[in-house]
Amino acid sequence: MNKIDQKRENEKRILKVMIDIYQRKHPQESKMCEELYKYACLRIDKCPFMETKTFCSGCKVHCYQKEYRSQVKKVMRFSGKYMLFYHPLLTIKHGWLSLKERRRKNV
Repeated sequence: MNKIDQKRENEKRILKVMIDIYQRKHPQESKMCEELYKYACLRIDKCPFMETKTFCSGCKVHCYQKEYRSQVKKVMRFSGKYMLFYHPLLTIKHGWLSLKERRRKNV
């Protein structure tokens, strides 16, 4: 598996973890969560900027439809608060990559 494929799989894994956290606290929205994950995986697989971007939030082109984009934001806003408790290593790695990306853009 090459570096880009690893990056795609990592992004999917992080998204799955965040959706699972959201779904635990909002079981009534499980159908929405399943659809959101399937849609997001399709978008991640087709992303032409995977080589240069760190996360979708840092991308110049947003390829999600408005409805799905707002759902992803809602899930991530909610789950972000719990990530440190459920998956501390993923949270630290995400924070490190975000910081690294900000520094790269400022230089």
